[in-house]
Amino acid sequence: MAETQTDGLEVLETREWIDSLDYVLSKGGPDRAGRLLQQLSLHARRQAGVNLPFTATTPYQNTIPSRQQPPFPGSQEMERRIKSLVRWNALAMVVRANKIQEGIGGHISTYASAATLYEVAFNHFLRAQTDGGDRDIVYFQGHAAPGMYARAYLEGRIPSQKLENFRRELKLGGGLSSYPHPWLMPDFWEFPTVSMGLGPIQAIYQARFTRYLENRGLKKSTGGKVWAFIGDGEMDEPEALGSITLASRERLDNLIFVVNCNLQRLDGPVRGNGKIIQELEAIFRGAGWNVIKVIWGGDWDMLIQNDRDGLLVRRMGEITDGQYQKYFVESGAYFRQNFFGTDPRLLKMVEHLSDEQLARMRLGGHDPIKVHAAYKAAVEHKGAPTIILAKTIKGYGLGEAGEGKNITHQQKKLNEDELRTFRSRFGIPIPDEELHDAPFYRPADDSPEGKYLQACRKQLGGYLPERKIRSKPIAQVSDAAFEEFHKGTEGREVSTTMVFVRLLGKLLRDPDIGKLIVPIIPDEARTFGMEALFRQVGIYSSVGQLYEPVDMDTLLYYKEAKDGQILEEGITEAGSVCSFIAAGTAYANHGINTIPFFIYYSMFGFQRIGDLIWAAADMRTRGFLLGGTAGRTTLAGEGLQHQDGHSHVLALSVPNLLAYDPAFAYELAIIIQDGIKRMYVDQESIFYYLTVTNEPVPMPEMPQGKEIREGILKGMYRFKLSEKKDAKQHAQLFGSGTIMYEVLKAQGILEEKYNVAADVWSVTSYKQLYRDGNDCERWNMLHPGGAPRVPFVTQCLQDAPGVLVAASDYMKVLPEAISRWMPRPVVALGTDGFGRSENRASLRDFFEVDAKHIVFATLNALAREGKIKVEVVQQAIKDLGINPEKPNPASS
Repeated sequence: MAETQTDGLEVLETREWIDSLDYVLSKGGPDRAGRLLQQLSLHARRQAGVNLPFTATTPYQNTIPSRQQPPFPGSQEMERRIKSLVRWNALAMVVRANKIQEGIGGHISTYASAATLYEVAFNHFLRAQTDGGDRDIVYFQGHAAPGMYARAYLEGRIPSQKLENFRRELKLGGGLSSYPHPWLMPDFWEFPTVSMGLGPIQAIYQARFTRYLENRGLKKSTGGKVWAFIGDGEMDEPEALGSITLASRERLDNLIFVVNCNLQRLDGPVRGNGKIIQELEAIFRGAGWNVIKVIWGGDWDMLIQNDRDGLLVRRMGEITDGQYQKYFVESGAYFRQNFFGTDPRLLKMVEHLSDEQLARMRLGGHDPIKVHAAYKAAVEHKGAPTIILAKTIKGYGLGEAGEGKNITHQQKKLNEDELRTFRSRFGIPIPDEELHDAPFYRPADDSPEGKYLQACRKQLGGYLPERKIRSKPIAQVSDAAFEEFHKGTEGREVSTTMVFVRLLGKLLRDPDIGKLIVPIIPDEARTFGMEALFRQVGIYSSVGQLYEPVDMDTLLYYKEAKDGQILEEGITEAGSVCSFIAAGTAYANHGINTIPFFIYYSMFGFQRIGDLIWAAADMRTRGFLLGGTAGRTTLAGEGLQHQDGHSHVLALSVPNLLAYDPAFAYELAIIIQDGIKRMYVDQESIFYYLTVTNEPVPMPEMPQGKEIREGILKGMYRFKLSEKKDAKQHAQLFGSGTIMYEVLKAQGILEEKYNVAADVWSVTSYKQLYRDGNDCERWNMLHPGGAPRVPFVTQCLQDAPGVLVAASDYMKVLPEAISRWMPRPVVALGTDGFGRSENRASLRDFFEVDAKHIVFATLNALAREGKIKVEVVQQAIKDLGINPEKPNPASS
């Protein structure tokens, strides 16, 4: 009896406290109520040691209560009809494609779940142009591409023939790429996003780069937003979460994530035994983001409002995502019994609803009023980025064909009955006799739907997605900025990295393009000798410098500034390359020809962030990637993880990337000068990879002759002719990068000790030679009656006598790749294998690319051709100190 009285007293006390809080809310509002709760919590802790349990999440309900929802600004009925048409055409596109070509693929379910999220955004929020002349930048979820195509079809931007050729781009009349690919659809897509995780991290750095442009005075602040539409399963990618604290630290309230929480990934639940929305809320709230949950649709409003004791919300929080997925595919009776049947009071709450009504209770991500409220709150939020977690059903509308089921992601076909069900559910005006062909449907331009659709986009400034080149070509950069590097260093030793830093400093001071240069460094400025730039142009910080640096009394102190030019990204190659992409696509996204120079440890480029570099290529990014401390043998002491002998091999795979391994200052200057011209004057969709080393060497003066510049850019030229005119034996030695100096030493030894006349060639780009050779070979094959084209490497070597020996700090496959166009087989020396912690001399001996091994390889090649006796080679082994029994570096 006493226990019952106590329980009753607790209920009464709880009711009084809730009534009091309601009074404070009505009189003082949420802010006052929040302060009061904080004061009560602090008082309880001080007076009685009461510590409330920590929670990083809020209850499993909508962040925005129904009473705080703003009025919906459009016609819900008209937008529902338009959304239904987009749904149908997106579905028809995939179904028709797989009828025509078995297994061509495509995705129905992702857009089906996200249709409301996109339609509300398209009709009311995504601005192709703001009032101030800016725009919103949107990263569309890759698997939802059919929905974007279907909407563009309704807008009249994509003809039905292209929809017919979805995933068959080579058909007559053209088709549509599987996913967002700017390279393939340069007037439509802006960002490739289907390599999951890359969209979110790029969106973060895009939003930060927008602020960078604004704070540097290159762009006016006009309120444009960066939107990223993401799948909940995608959030498991490290890149999706890896930089979220940057967004909150930089207070990027121009950034909005919309996560489509349909609870499913490809094979099954995202979190079958957990709750992905709660998990993401905790992560992002902890990181300082504004989190808006859109879980329950309007059908739930009255139930939630009448839940005075919190029974319903508590039950909502108990159910796992795997069980919620089960509810989506079961009957209303099952839902009633399993969800509400655990407590008679819960059953009482829904006794007025039929099983059919319970089965139709909408989720928040399918309710345009809830979605609109969330978007409006996100757009208006100040001081932090926003993430919207919207709960949906994967394959929404597919019914028995796959709604909410584990097989939904792979669903590509529907039979006639399933098409009929979908057609009827969404009211598509297609007769039964035509359903078999899943025809596309587009209402007339002057139909109510057509007019409404066009009016919404006109009000928001135009169509999206749409890619435009918004910048104009820059003027040619003066030769004066580069001529200094043609003269050499008169015996002084400098590394090509220091040459680059010197050149970059001059470009930053250039009156025309200096402000457009964007230096990007992942916490290695001092490694690369770039600290002088700290004082020259400053390190970008959105808040300036709020502290006195410990090295303030030195000349090259760490200087942060709101208008700083250097993006010093910290230890993140992925984040740095995202800044590179944002800067390298600003010519299209912002109409500003920013020129990024991203320098990093070369080992952590293609090997570590190759997927982002590939995305940069797809996006038609412009700029310079610089692999610093490049080569397998130049970074003394560091060892296996830091020594790069393969980035140029990996660079072969990127079609629009030009890759160079310069040895001399003038080579680097000419390549950069030509790169700026080609990318920013001629507007070519290319970008560059240059490797620079940290080994100080004397820089020679540029040889005379027009062919030198041409050779540098095309990939090779003869740097030094042999002075041995009376020699009977000849050799052609090929060097590049830092190994060039070993080749020059080998030339001297061959001439002085072995009477072999050796010419030295500088190979600046094996990739350029490889591409040229293949281009010529292809043209000759396709034009059997025409005069054959001769590869550049063949032209260079047509009158060059002797054996061919190539040495580089990279894998042997590089020179071997062009061997077929050489007059004789090439002997390739390279750095195949794992690195070692040693000094440069020992490393080059270990990898067999030093001068003595180049000499030995040359003599061995001459002996194989019968030009010298084998005994000469055998003696050379002893004279040169070569160990023929040492382990193979390629496998040891």
